[in-house]
Amino acid sequence: MSRVVVGMSGGVDSAVSALLLKRQGFDVVGAFMNNWEEKDENGVCASQEDWQDVQDTCEVIGIPCYAVNFSREYEERVFSLFLSEYRRGRTPNPDVLCNREIKFKAFLDYARKAGAQRMATGHFVMTDSEGRLLKGADPGKEQSYFLYMLKREQLRQSLFPVGGMTKSQVRALAAEAGLPVAEKKDSTGICFIGERRFKAFLQGFLPARPGDIRDPEGNPLGRHEGLMYYTIGQRRGLGIGGRGDGRSWFVAGKDLERNVLTVVQGEDHPLLFSRGAEVGDLTWVGETPGAEGTPLPLSVKLRYRQPDQRAILTYEGGEGRLAFDTPQRAVTPGQSAVFYRGWECLGGGVISRAIP
Repeated sequence: MSRVVVGMSGGVDSAVSALLLKRQGFDVVGAFMNNWEEKDENGVCASQEDWQDVQDTCEVIGIPCYAVNFSREYEERVFSLFLSEYRRGRTPNPDVLCNREIKFKAFLDYARKAGAQRMATGHFVMTDSEGRLLKGADPGKEQSYFLYMLKREQLRQSLFPVGGMTKSQVRALAAEAGLPVAEKKDSTGICFIGERRFKAFLQGFLPARPGDIRDPEGNPLGRHEGLMYYTIGQRRGLGIGGRGDGRSWFVAGKDLERNVLTVVQGEDHPLLFSRGAEVGDLTWVGETPGAEGTPLPLSVKLRYRQPDQRAILTYEGGEGRLAFDTPQRAVTPGQSAVFYRGWECLGGGVISRAIP
């Protein structure tokens, strides 16, 4: 009987993944990954609650479960880069790196040492016999955006049991099986911060440098609390309402050298849009598509759940330049640009600069 170790988060998606594999005849083992050891602002350790949910779920399914601690690996491989990016004035996406470095590297190594032939997670993605990464069936939940840094060899050793299901089908199956997490709310927020106030969390690790908020002409409008707390396109929390023509203000740029936050008025202001982007750290799931230096037509997502956007990529080595068919709003350095051809996720890169 083939053994599969399922990465269980305490949520319904990974719970149903374990249930489906058990019903398919696999020798299933549940494993809870503890990647972050800290209590939240209310003094509650959320990971302990999730671990209890994993134990209760595995008891109902009838499989063993274990807890494995990757907090040291997480701090070294993910969190250190997270802080480094914020120091550079960028807005990183640690979930992407967590998948590459922890869930599909450290955890995959753990699964193999535990005698498993495969590992499994509750991600809403699919793969084929060639190890290609495909979008999940539920357009509202599909998560290939977060897995673009994986390689086919990792994907061939991984199973995604709920990738062909919708979220409502997952919850219905969990309820039918009597799983205790059937109605548990989906977790939100950054993978290790959860739903705590982000600003308060970041203040514990990086010193804030307050500075000026200015319009594109350089006129002062107020003070910001630190550039790291703001992202391109942000509207809330600027504290400068009631000025100008009454429309909302939006973050349009961050000048790290002068410590100035540039804002514009109106969600359709031209400075919020880009005709292209420079991307670095290019990575491909499979073979490199096309020839270097040759324009490559593809679709791109510049943020999670964004509809695919048509673009042309020209790249050489680990650097590339995207030209959008339609100008894109709030292109954010530090975020991922993920490439697609139909249902297949080809790979992606990290946005280094938006081209106005």
